[in-house]
Amino acid sequence: MTMKYAVVTGGTSGMGLGVAKMLLSKGYYVFATYVGSDFTEKIENFEALKIDQTNRIEVYKFIDYVKSKTDHLDCLHCNAGISIRKSFTEYEDKDWDAMMEVAVNSHYIICREFFPIIPPGSRILFTGSQMGVDPHAMVLAYGVTKSAVHALCKNLVKEFEGTGTTINTVVPGFVETPWQKEKPEDIKQNIYKKTAIHRFATIDEIVDAFRFCIDNPFVNGSLIEVNGGYNYK
Repeated sequence: MTMKYAVVTGGTSGMGLGVAKMLLSKGYYVFATYVGSDFTEKIENFEALKIDQTNRIEVYKFIDYVKSKTDHLDCLHCNAGISIRKSFTEYEDKDWDAMMEVAVNSHYIICREFFPIIPPGSRILFTGSQMGVDPHAMVLAYGVTKSAVHALCKNLVKEFEGTGTTINTVVPGFVETPWQKEKPEDIKQNIYKKTAIHRFATIDEIVDAFRFCIDNPFVNGSLIEVNGGYNYK
């Protein structure tokens, strides 16, 4: 039986790691990118590669490395992203450029360069955000990057037409990730009030949406909002 291969960007923590482990349970060999502190956990059929996705040289090196290890890529999860919380007038060019480079530009390059080795019937997944649907004053640039991710997903559907490969985006609301846990309690309570279920999602609940995209071959070009009824009022 031929081994299936997957790439998960930002795949060593939070939702990315959750999806990576789900793919491992399905028998995939996973290449995961990360930045920051070294990832030292040893997991069978899992390679964590430290890549700064604001640096295109490193992005291309990662692509070349994966291609040196496999001639096919059965699942690509474009998950990495960064958020710099500033007001509209406080953003510097470097802030905007970094967020666009990680969330949009690097993933466009990754999709384009892996295109020749993605076989029919594969899966391409994106991590979107509710902030790309509902504007938020303190994460304007992040919201714009995620809106662009949503558009990239939909436009890629045409590029893979007739191949059986599906491209979908899961659009999470607020999720219990380490980053969200650092929010002040008063801000959390305000978010709970705006969410019909009155809590954040668990990582597993978001991973289940990605699993659905992998298992269902007719879901294609969809933005699947998993937000607990955020902004229902």
